[in-house]
Amino acid sequence: MRFGDGAWRMLPGVEPIFLRLIDEVVSEDRRAVVYASSQMTEQRWGAINCHNFHVHVTSPAENVLRIRVLHHALGRRPRGPNFELADAGEPLDAKTEDGVLVVKSGDLELRVGQKNLWQMSFVDARTGAVITESPFKALGLMNKDGELHTREQLTLRPGTNVYGLGERFAALVKNGQCVEMWNADCGTCSDKGYKDVPFFLTNRGWGVLVNSPARVGFEIGTEQVTRAQFSVPGEELDYCVVLGPTPKDVVRRYTALTGRPALPPAWSFGLWLTTSFLTDYDEETVGGFIQGMADRKLPLHVFHFDCFWMRAHHWCDFRWDTRFFPDPEGMLERLKQRGLHICVWINPYIAERSPLFAEGAAKGYLLMRPNGDVYQRSRWQAGMGLVDFTNPAACEWYQRELERLCEMGVDCFKTDFGEEIPTEVVYHDGSDPERMHNYYTFLYNRTVFELLEKVRGKGQAVVFARSATAGCQKFPVHWGGDCYGTYASMAESLRGGLSLGLCGFGFWSHDIGGFEDAAPAPIYKRWVAFGLLSSHSRLHGSTSYRVPWNYDEEAVAVLRAFTELKCSLMPYLMRTALEAHETGVPVMRALLLEFPDDPGSGFVELQYMLGPSLLVAPVFHDEEAEYYLPPGRWVHLQSGEAREGSRWYRERATFFDVPLYLRENHAVARGASRSEVDYDYAANVTLTAGMLDGKAPIAVELCDARGERGARFDCEQRGAEFKVVRRGGSGSYRVVLPWAASLEVVDGGAVVKGYDGPGACAEAHRDELVLRWIAF
Repeated sequence: MRFGDGAWRMLPGVEPIFLRLIDEVVSEDRRAVVYASSQMTEQRWGAINCHNFHVHVTSPAENVLRIRVLHHALGRRPRGPNFELADAGEPLDAKTEDGVLVVKSGDLELRVGQKNLWQMSFVDARTGAVITESPFKALGLMNKDGELHTREQLTLRPGTNVYGLGERFAALVKNGQCVEMWNADCGTCSDKGYKDVPFFLTNRGWGVLVNSPARVGFEIGTEQVTRAQFSVPGEELDYCVVLGPTPKDVVRRYTALTGRPALPPAWSFGLWLTTSFLTDYDEETVGGFIQGMADRKLPLHVFHFDCFWMRAHHWCDFRWDTRFFPDPEGMLERLKQRGLHICVWINPYIAERSPLFAEGAAKGYLLMRPNGDVYQRSRWQAGMGLVDFTNPAACEWYQRELERLCEMGVDCFKTDFGEEIPTEVVYHDGSDPERMHNYYTFLYNRTVFELLEKVRGKGQAVVFARSATAGCQKFPVHWGGDCYGTYASMAESLRGGLSLGLCGFGFWSHDIGGFEDAAPAPIYKRWVAFGLLSSHSRLHGSTSYRVPWNYDEEAVAVLRAFTELKCSLMPYLMRTALEAHETGVPVMRALLLEFPDDPGSGFVELQYMLGPSLLVAPVFHDEEAEYYLPPGRWVHLQSGEAREGSRWYRERATFFDVPLYLRENHAVARGASRSEVDYDYAANVTLTAGMLDGKAPIAVELCDARGERGARFDCEQRGAEFKVVRRGGSGSYRVVLPWAASLEVVDGGAVVKGYDGPGACAEAHRDELVLRWIAF
């Protein structure tokens, strides 16, 4: 929200009330409090007709400082909901030096005041450099036409780029954007989002969480081009400044506060096929799709039933439409026998014709209007009500319906909707409906996820969620909403996913081929490569089925090739998933996270790192690929071609080609299966090594499909020799050097040339293998 009008004036109707004079500082072991006045004078008459602010400084974790600014602090009743933040209550190193309050947490230092006048500076104590400041007249209360907002502005020094703010479909770099936190059912083509997260980070290694689920407004280099501005309705502002010192460290620290993703089950990383949204289907149709995939030797792992598994006008009653599915239990059992996992569509709305509506209304399980009526509307389903997830009994009621489906054979749920939450309602626990608009999705997805953990066990729970806010990363997976079947929309989706990943969402998906309209065959085939090189992969659409033979025969071969590639990459992907679970660093990473010191990488928004080692550049053209390689040497994983980084490339590409490069000084583990995603990753594993610089060994660690760590391979280059030492595990393994034309085995093992594409390969059963390349 804007308040200023250029450098000196405010917009009409805006009266600013700034923090000006520091009156008193109180330092405690775990908190410092600064009392500041809106007056400029220390004369006694300055205490009359002024505003007083309380500024509380605490440290919930090392390198994190939390700033709470309160006006009329003691007279307001606290209103929830609030984000769930882990708060270790770090002791503060607080002291006053020459009238300046100095507070330190780890390497992050805050300096408040200058000659008793209000200002704040955040300092990296390692270097003494100021990372950002809240200058005089940056922080204050804005009275805009009688409505109060609390505003803060933090400076952006030259070259500082801002990222994040949830799933945003515009440019990855947020400088120059106005972003409002208000979840919407919006598609992927605007500045609105399904997943608004009031957190941003910078390429300079610091970030900010605005600790409020309300309608936070961000002006990133807009109202003032050198400042990141954020404001909240009301008279309290609560935010945390996080020092990395790298962007990846910022994500780690932020997710330590708000929660880290659960580890999804291995089967969820496979290919999902759905009935699509508005299509006509029954059990015979479903069986035809699945048999069609099998006949064409297309691996398939999850089948999803979208909304018309239930009767129209009855969503959600959680009852199968027996006109089309007369034997749902038997059908699900038959699908299970084919090795498939089952997902069904749900949402948090109860249509008036659902028998559950009367029960929910009678027991107080639905949102109410202030006059005591059940809140109803006819947008989406006629006369529908919304489940009140602040009521524990309503959560249990909702979960019982889902548990019955799980007993029938359902493995997971697509938790659709949850964005268009009304504000003219009353909640069971008295929550503020304005703050609940964005927060509702947290309660909704948590309710479903916890039920799945209860009935399937930890490590086996997964949802497919559309809406989210801060903290929802704990309940994976999330997908990108309603996109179109165009290259432009494919790019929008990728930008949204990368922005969301920078907010700690470790796992993300999108509708391969686009949701709205049927993409032309070339776009579908390009999207298949992108989709199968994402953390989760789903064929889904609106009015048509997304099976590849509906496009052309080449689409079948393209889908087979990239599904088999993903299956073979599962040892690497599962280990990367474990990293996302443990650290919050996403599987799909904006280049910024891996190359923070490369200015070029910070602006690249149409490609990503798949984990720490593989670069993926989806192709947004029928014939031509264009992509950037960051600094270092890179090897194409499939062709073995080596290239230098720090430059752009443009080349022709078939539909089987996608720039997929292995990073210098990295290696990836590939498994033996090309049709399954849940298998023994250590059995006959292949290590594909990029070019090494000989300076330090690299380690490749494996985990199993449950996330338990297993064998480890240490790889080291010494002159013309390449040495591999296996620690733990047993059986054979292969080592592929794509850039080497041929090898000889120095110490045991059998030479196998040409395995798995160009390059040279050796197979061994020993714990130690030494190779020498004889042509380079």
